[in-house]
Amino acid sequence: MDLARTEVTKSRPCARFSRGSAARLGLMTGPVAFFALFFAYPVSAIVARGLHVDGVWQFGRITEVLGQSDIRHVLWFTTWQALASTALTLLIALPGAYVFARFDFPGKQALRAVVTVPFVLPTVVVGTAFLALIGRGGLFDELWGVRLDTTVWAILLAHVFFNYAVVVRTVGGLWSQLDPRQEEAARMLGASRWTAWRTVTLPALGPAVAAAALMVFLFTFTSFGVVQILGGPAYSTLEVEIYRQTAQLLDLPTAAVLTIVQFAAVGLILAVHAWTARRRESALKLVDAAAVARRPRGAGQWTLLGVVVATVALLILLPLGVLIQRSFDGPDGFGFMYYKELTSADGGAFLVPPIEAIWNSLQYAVVATAIAVVIGGLAAAALTRRAGRLVRGFDALLMLPLGVSAVTVGFGFLITLDKPPLDLRATWILVPLAQALVGVPFVVRTMLPVLRAVDGRLREAAAVLGASPLRAWREVDLPMVRRALLIAAGFAFAVSLGEFGATVFIARPDNPTLPVAVARLLGRAGDLNYGQAMALSTILMVVCAVSLLLLERVRTNRTTGEF
Repeated sequence: MDLARTEVTKSRPCARFSRGSAARLGLMTGPVAFFALFFAYPVSAIVARGLHVDGVWQFGRITEVLGQSDIRHVLWFTTWQALASTALTLLIALPGAYVFARFDFPGKQALRAVVTVPFVLPTVVVGTAFLALIGRGGLFDELWGVRLDTTVWAILLAHVFFNYAVVVRTVGGLWSQLDPRQEEAARMLGASRWTAWRTVTLPALGPAVAAAALMVFLFTFTSFGVVQILGGPAYSTLEVEIYRQTAQLLDLPTAAVLTIVQFAAVGLILAVHAWTARRRESALKLVDAAAVARRPRGAGQWTLLGVVVATVALLILLPLGVLIQRSFDGPDGFGFMYYKELTSADGGAFLVPPIEAIWNSLQYAVVATAIAVVIGGLAAAALTRRAGRLVRGFDALLMLPLGVSAVTVGFGFLITLDKPPLDLRATWILVPLAQALVGVPFVVRTMLPVLRAVDGRLREAAAVLGASPLRAWREVDLPMVRRALLIAAGFAFAVSLGEFGATVFIARPDNPTLPVAVARLLGRAGDLNYGQAMALSTILMVVCAVSLLLLERVRTNRTTGEF
């Protein structure tokens, strides 16, 4: 009897492991099928359409395309502006990360919300805001009265504006949990403030700084909306060039080659990012962030706080303020003329009044959020228990839509989802599906750290009591991650609302989304179209800002996820 009991006891870990592995594979099935059908299939179809001609793979086309001088210029500018944008973002945002991590001051939560608003704003709105500030007839032109080629600076500053929160939240989130007594001990042993920071704090922050830099580089390397609006023909990133080759020149072989190049670069960036993330998770002993922050002391700390507040005002509030001002500045003075014109379709840019784009975007975003939360929630649950290469590969797969050409995905939807049993090209669901692809990574990155923080023994106890994996999730995990789930849904909603790269291909003329409507209005001459674009951008900005403020009210004092 004792021998039999011993054998049963020994077999339980294996049985538990088998059940856990089977449950994980079951949870992965839905997300893997979703990404295979709506991401891998469209992208591979575009590449095959461009390089597989008459039954033969034309790999020589890759060398031919990359040998063209204009393509080499696009590759150079894409890399250069991404490196410059990343360096400039780190330079400007790291002081802000320190202030939010170490200081406690009145209005801190409101300022944190203001800093985070740009990250969830659509790139079209960001481009429009800096167009109003630095572009044609912009504020600096009016102040100086001279024409300057400010295009490159407008692109770089727009990228800093967009990614400031990435550095503040990623680096500041870790910085706020580093034990300050380690640096104080170094100073007591005779080290200067700079030496103590360089030898103690900076090495601890290294993985977080590297992760933030990689994410900023990824977002700027694949920049589309900002460069499309601000850059013009002379300044194209890979994403913009893919759009031009696909939509304007119908040169699918060149677009396919550029897609492969971008895919390879993004894969390398994500691999390095995953490595830095693993270092950040395991290398440090952290403390409660609330116990570290204190009121600024001395003139130096108050000056630093003032500099950060002034930076936020100039970098974030000024462009948004100019955007709002332009939306009210009509030919007859300040008023609601451009907003009233949104109710009319007489301008010819749309088959319907531009105001309908608001309702369309809200409906699409709600459906996309529901899809992203379901797929992302299943994926996060599958990734909860750290495992081997299979799970790490699955995690990397979920991040690919953030870096792979959204233009390629959108155009791929048109040429792959056009026949039974998936003839979706004429249906409304196509837009939410494309938007959900971008929302899923944010859901996973927000929920995964919280799920991993849940004590696994609680799940084991539920399993011992006979609960199925689904019931264990409902009774154990869900009550603990409900707040993170709301935050994830909010991020997915804001990101879906502003998706532009894929939607520009698949949004129907009689059902435009807000970003597509803004881009179309900016592409047409005339002050009326320009003013309406500013008005729509302001409305889109307000909706995203309200969503962010609601998220800040839901967010706990502890850092929730990476965003």
